[in-house]
Amino acid sequence: MSEIKNICVYCASSPQIAPVYFKAAERLGCLLAEKGINLIDGAGKVGLMGCLNNTVLAAGGTVTGVIPRFMVERGWHHSGLTQLVETETMHERKSLMARMSDAVIALPGGCGTMEELLEVITWKQLGLYLKPIVVLNIQGFYNPLIEMLEKAIGQQFMRREHESLWQVAFTPEEAVELCVSLPAWDKKICKFAAV
Repeated sequence: MSEIKNICVYCASSPQIAPVYFKAAERLGCLLAEKGINLIDGAGKVGLMGCLNNTVLAAGGTVTGVIPRFMVERGWHHSGLTQLVETETMHERKSLMARMSDAVIALPGGCGTMEELLEVITWKQLGLYLKPIVVLNIQGFYNPLIEMLEKAIGQQFMRREHESLWQVAFTPEEAVELCVSLPAWDKKICKFAAV
């Protein structure tokens, strides 16, 4: 178990989603602030990301937002974050967010959120990211994705060992507890990258 100082959270930027997801983002934000854990995210000002950012800041916590310059130019960024880091590309953004983090939590989200989650799982499979990855499965949102990953394992597209690349939580409390209690991944797992 290692000390967790920075948690990267992937989440939706849509403001149109159900209140239950906003409540989960608010609770997660409060927990991060209470525990003195810096939030790293995509620096958005709306949707779950905006809610999470606002909650952490209002509770006295800190937020590092990482966002491509073109999004800043369009005014999509939150202007009140503790630190705003601009990147040239989306790829650079994702890489930097992962490098700065001690763990990842994925709240519900759309294509961008799921793409970030699957990419960091792939990096862990390859031994490039060794830290905890937690899927925060609010209201069973991620059930189809988890079932798809299980199907990939069952049909030998992935090894059974890969099932522990990620953990599933059902509450923000459980997600944060998993982040702080899980050990770092053994880099030797990359020998299982090829099925």
